[in-house]
Amino acid sequence: MLIAPSMLSADFANLQRDIEMVNQSEAALFHLDIMDGLFVPNISYGFPVVKAIAKYATKPLDAHLMIVDPDRYIPQFAQLGVKYLSVHYEACTHLHRTLQLIRSNGMLAGVALNPHTPVSHLEDILEYCDFVLLMSVNPGFGGQSFIDRIYKKCSELREMINSRGLNVQIEVDGGVNLENTPKLKECGADILVAGNTVFSAKDPQQTISDLSAF
Repeated sequence: MLIAPSMLSADFANLQRDIEMVNQSEAALFHLDIMDGLFVPNISYGFPVVKAIAKYATKPLDAHLMIVDPDRYIPQFAQLGVKYLSVHYEACTHLHRTLQLIRSNGMLAGVALNPHTPVSHLEDILEYCDFVLLMSVNPGFGGQSFIDRIYKKCSELREMINSRGLNVQIEVDGGVNLENTPKLKECGADILVAGNTVFSAKDPQQTISDLSAF
């Protein structure tokens, strides 16, 4: 299981320390939650913080854009070294064009779905995705409880991907912990985003190791 610690839950007063912890851990990615206060009712951080993380990170950056009109900023995320870039289905009027723009800037293109958005909405766009991010909480704030309906949604998406013979990863974000990780793997998830579970742990590196061991 690939683990992507969410830097939104890091200690921003000791950001370099937490980046180094993730570098030294078994984590696969750095997950960056970008919120604009419009698409979601919260503001997180922008390019200066992404640039600071990129300076010290030794693992790929996975940026999740919870913003309106993401096309405006796609080239800048590429310039900062982001490898995985996901945009919300609900925020993109011309999703196919947006995914093409992400790929043309040398990044892996992902579509994020809010908990209420069915995976059937990806019917005509799945082949243009490198990964799909399933939100297992309502986006905007960390520390929320996992929505159990996502197990079925993840299984449905895995079946859709496999039936078409596509190479698309499934990422799950929100409320991930040591209890639900085994079932998420069973449902076909490839990447798990973990924020509070990692950064509030007594031993964050060991927690990352335990999550990735499933």
